[in-house]
Amino acid sequence: MGRAGPDALAALRVVTAALADRKAIDPVVLDLRGLTAAADYFVIVSGTSDAHVRGMAEHLMDALAPRGVVPHHVEGLTQGRWVLLDYVDFVVHVFHPELREFYQLERLWGDAPVLAAGAPDSGSKG
Repeated sequence: MGRAGPDALAALRVVTAALADRKAIDPVVLDLRGLTAAADYFVIVSGTSDAHVRGMAEHLMDALAPRGVVPHHVEGLTQGRWVLLDYVDFVVHVFHPELREFYQLERLWGDAPVLAAGAPDSGSKG
């Protein structure tokens, strides 16, 4: 409830590594704790094509599944334009570049602290 435990942070590290493995473009992790009850973190990345977006989302699910972390809800996987993977504590948005530009989630959640994509629990810069 508004607090990501060590399991969520460990899963986020797997998320950012898996997306980096698949050459995610402009990865951003937003810390939404205290801003919404919907999720503690948003992970936002872009792909270069529908196939790249789908591939990143599928790779991410495959990377988390052995740890018992499965999405509560998945949207958009078939189309590959905007795939939303809802893991409850965190939500991963994998965008086609045009849709990321159109929806501008980073601007919508502009008051959320941006965390280093590779280390969501470090909070080191500043």
